[in-house]
Amino acid sequence: MADAHATPHHDYHLVNPSPWPLIASIAVTIMMVGAVVWMKGIVGPDAGPIATALLSDGKAALFFAGLAGVLLAAFGWWADVIKESHAGDHTPVVSIGLRYGMMLFIASEVMFFAAFFWMFFEMAVFNEARAHIPEIGNWAETAAAWSTWPPKGVETLDAWQLPLLNTVILLLSGTTVTWAHHALQVGDRKAAKIGLVITVALGVLFTAVQAYEYQHILHENLFFNAEAVNSGLYGSIFFMATGFHGFHVLLGTIFLLVCLLRLLAGQFTPQKHFGFEAAAWYWHFVDVVWLFLFAFVYVTFG
Repeated sequence: MADAHATPHHDYHLVNPSPWPLIASIAVTIMMVGAVVWMKGIVGPDAGPIATALLSDGKAALFFAGLAGVLLAAFGWWADVIKESHAGDHTPVVSIGLRYGMMLFIASEVMFFAAFFWMFFEMAVFNEARAHIPEIGNWAETAAAWSTWPPKGVETLDAWQLPLLNTVILLLSGTTVTWAHHALQVGDRKAAKIGLVITVALGVLFTAVQAYEYQHILHENLFFNAEAVNSGLYGSIFFMATGFHGFHVLLGTIFLLVCLLRLLAGQFTPQKHFGFEAAAWYWHFVDVVWLFLFAFVYVTFG
């Protein structure tokens, strides 16, 4: 009888049993329930002391516990993938599979943002159709608020100030990450490190500028104010689209920071550096999404 654990005579790699998918699923569930608890709460004030401390409105402990679990699962799972690579399990066939997986992930992210753009375009392009909606209940006031775009009372941002600055920052970061990738391919590790350091710094700067922009919007009540009653959809779409993009920039920055640490540890070679390549793909995707956001949300329909 053949030994089931003998060295395989094929190019595929069957992974060992791993706890990380189950841990990640449980942690994400806890984090999402925790987010609902943090924003809305799921128990009333008459609940027991433990339930009130964990599940009442404004309690963030459950969310951060789930987030810690997600980060632990991500670290452990990807560490195992790196160990498999060092063990020689990433054959050419497996490497192709990893690339296809990253491509499909980015494609799914494109569809994610397409939903937000669809919502924004539908409201911006067909806003005049709101005036023809029958007056049912309070809908007439909402339809009137949406009959113009941006809605009456909403104060939009000047696209040629902070949004333009962030556009320049991201475009520059796309250049530096490409420089770092090319330098690694030709064996210039010093230039690769410098390019990655600059890219990570630009990612942090983008996040800081966007946080300042959000603070300005909320402090000045540009989108949600007494004059813009019933027109809060503009602000909701704006924060959903730009906020999720900012979240992706944060994830991409962490992604590139991990690649920088791995590069400093000597783990990447000119022939084998898919982790960095995947991070560069993801960063370019983030750049392209921002160009669409800037062109349409800030400039064309802003």
